[in-house]
Amino acid sequence: MEALEEDIGHEDITTNRTVPAHTRCRARLVAKQDGVLSGMGVFRLAFDCMKARIEDWQAVSDGARFTRGDELASFKGDARAVLTAERTALNFLQRLSGIATLTARYVAAVEDLNVRICDTRKTTPLMRRLEKEAVVHGGGSNHRFNLFNGILIKENHIRAAGGIGAAVYNASGGAHHLMKIEVEVSNLDEFDEAIRAGADAIMLDNMSLNDMREAVRRARDHHVVIEASGNASLENIRAIAETGVHIISVGALTHSAPAADLSLLFC
Repeated sequence: MEALEEDIGHEDITTNRTVPAHTRCRARLVAKQDGVLSGMGVFRLAFDCMKARIEDWQAVSDGARFTRGDELASFKGDARAVLTAERTALNFLQRLSGIATLTARYVAAVEDLNVRICDTRKTTPLMRRLEKEAVVHGGGSNHRFNLFNGILIKENHIRAAGGIGAAVYNASGGAHHLMKIEVEVSNLDEFDEAIRAGADAIMLDNMSLNDMREAVRRARDHHVVIEASGNASLENIRAIAETGVHIISVGALTHSAPAADLSLLFC
């Protein structure tokens, strides 16, 4: 409702002055590009919040692939309510489908390799749940949802704690026995220190491909998950995956995905 209220203000003055009350319409949601769908639930919710009295609803499921020209949904509803909710509904659907579509491209680039493509916490404020669902719809995996979900010791934590060893020791003493501890490192010396400290997972932050390969080699005798992070792109994602890391976290999935090109048309 807050998203609708932001867009409507006092009223949808254009619709209310041009469309007679009680007019019914039939609408079609059409794809203008290839992609992967996400956000159909919130798309429908926007019309329900406006009490559009939706009937004959037919829609493609989240996670489905579509091609340009496909009809993704069709329905009948009150024309005024549909027109008023249209932009908000499409904003959600296009944003989320864009994330799912971009994620699918990353996943496809490494599909024959034993690696997971993960999102990050670089999400739109208050839209994290929807955006992380979109990543899953695109075939990716979720990293921690929020700060409460896991221990990830980063550069500033390490400096404040007095070093990697101290940070891991402090974290392990304050967490329950099922909570894993990940440490971010930027070079192989820090990687070795994280191994000695007993980290369960190590994030390789903006390391070179050669250093990633060496880190994977050094980790072979240790039960540790290796995550690559920083500046991953469609151009280099496969090369990163071929180093042998287990996870590649890609902030671009949620902070830089272009909106999918979708249109809602009356017929």
